Amino acid sequence: MTFRKHLPQLDGEPFVTDGGLETYLIFERGIDLPEFAAFDLLKDEAGIEELRQYFSRYLEIAAKHGAGFVLESPTWRASSAWGEKLGYDAEGLRTANLRAIELLEELRDSHRESIQQPLVISGNIGPHDDGYQPSGTLTPEQAAAYHSAQISTFAESGADLVSAVTMTYAEEAAGIASAAAAAGIPVVISFTLETDARLPSGQPLGEAIGQVDAETGGAPAYYMINCAHPTHFDSILAEGGDWLGRIRGLRANASMASHAELDEATELDAGDPEDLAAHYARLREQMPQLAVLGGCCGTDHRHVAAIGAACLS
Repeated sequence: MTFRKHLPQLDGEPFVTDGGLETYLIFERGIDLPEFAAFDLLKDEAGIEELRQYFSRYLEIAAKHGAGFVLESPTWRASSAWGEKLGYDAEGLRTANLRAIELLEELRDSHRESIQQPLVISGNIGPHDDGYQPSGTLTPEQAAAYHSAQISTFAESGADLVSAVTMTYAEEAAGIASAAAAAGIPVVISFTLETDARLPSGQPLGEAIGQVDAETGGAPAYYMINCAHPTHFDSILAEGGDWLGRIRGLRANASMASHAELDEATELDAGDPEDLAAHYARLREQMPQLAVLGGCCGTDHRHVAAIGAACLS
């Protein structure tokens, strides 16, 4: 609970985070991940070691550039609707979520000497439904009720905050933000965008941020964009607006393809790490408050290393 009272990402110093964990494990490591659920690897030591090695590469990037690091737990699918598909009951999910944070605490302790900047632990939360096109939606109240078990578990753990990523509509994001506020743990909301720079719900990003802030009293510590290539949204960022100041993190896709195209893909589109990094550098010039830099689908340590070289050197 080192940083719960004040997240250092808000102070303007740069932070690195990881890339597309699930796509890396599936396409680069050949690991079967039913339901895209990386948390299932926490069930045995071999899986834990795979995750340990994965994060260690990114921590080396942070150390090289003298940056802080946000350790994001591999628990994007570790909520009840997804856990039940894999045979996890409530206690099994609670154990997995706690074990994930314990792994990150171990990694933080083992890298304290090599990384002098803050190492922040985030409990990662994914959407109730599909991260591209949900089949249904929850009200804020339903979302708060659904996500409260995972959020409460993180609140009991050594996590500094919770991060809700690939959020596809504002109501679920607002419910998560409210549940985190009630649990007394900081929360970050990360929206996914389509090629038209709107959420999958069709809502413009600025409106979604405004809605969540209005409905939760500004509960999110900050917002992020993930699971979209910079070319999908750089035009709306150039338009400006007060809401831009609320965005402090970016986890872009390597590919310029749409979500529909990515859903049908049988091979990984890793894009061009150097080109992606150049986009990040330009966005950071527009938005100097961007503090947390990582990747999403199709990215790995090569992309984040290039981003570090372009933005932090």
